[in-house]
Amino acid sequence: MPTRRPVVAGQFYPGGRDECLTEVRACLESRELPGSLPPSIVAGIVPHAGWTFSGSLAAMVFRAIQDCGQAVETFVLCGTAHGYFGRQPADDGSDEWECPLGAVAVDGALRDDLVERGVVGIDPAAHRHEHSIEVQIPFIVHLFPRARILPLTVPPTQGSLALGEALADVAARTGRSIICVASTDLTHYGPRYGFTPMGAGSAGLCWAREVNDRAFIDLALALDAERLLAGAIENGNACGPGGAAAVTAVARRLGVERGVLLAHTDSNEVMRRRMGMTGSDAVGYAAIVF
Repeated sequence: MPTRRPVVAGQFYPGGRDECLTEVRACLESRELPGSLPPSIVAGIVPHAGWTFSGSLAAMVFRAIQDCGQAVETFVLCGTAHGYFGRQPADDGSDEWECPLGAVAVDGALRDDLVERGVVGIDPAAHRHEHSIEVQIPFIVHLFPRARILPLTVPPTQGSLALGEALADVAARTGRSIICVASTDLTHYGPRYGFTPMGAGSAGLCWAREVNDRAFIDLALALDAERLLAGAIENGNACGPGGAAAVTAVARRLGVERGVLLAHTDSNEVMRRRMGMTGSDAVGYAAIVF
């Protein structure tokens, strides 16, 4: 049975079982959910930095899904293609993923369906060094021990939109409880990232958070998958726009009228709050449900 082993445990999140469980619980308890959640959730967007920076926002999305009381059969996790250069959404063929809290099975039947439709490929390199999905797995294992996953690396191509349409069709046709979650961070701003269109300083960092991040968030909330994808490529306001486009397309096709923003922050704000210091670079993070 091919198993995908953790590659960033002990770096992005704790590698030991007890430490990981303690941190999962801390993330889940660190932020309050808004009172205006939808009665059911079909999709979400989570960040994927180290848990110190964005774990609490990712936890909000999974808590919101749990609070809806849904018995989730499968989480389709649409990850960022940080180092994967294929043109098509891809799975690596694993039968399960391990994390410090245990293993979670991959939904092979759903994968086969999407492969047959021509919207997903199988590539052993798809998740080899990718962290954007891995950092979500402990939350799922802890909160949804009976759920399966379908982990897909989703490049920022038109194939992401086709994937979203296909996933919505499967969910509508079968009536299965499938939740689609995209993993993306937002604007990477500052000299470290080679992106300073508004200058290297506080004004530029403010623009990244309040203007550039917000442009992505507003398109996501409006379920405008096509403009979200094109805008992210043009403006550099998301590292995983393919996955985000896929899940917004799913939500729109399933009748969702508007997303709900649970929280938005950036790494500088987290550093200021938790460490009493700031830097010249920042990465944006948002938690959204549909």
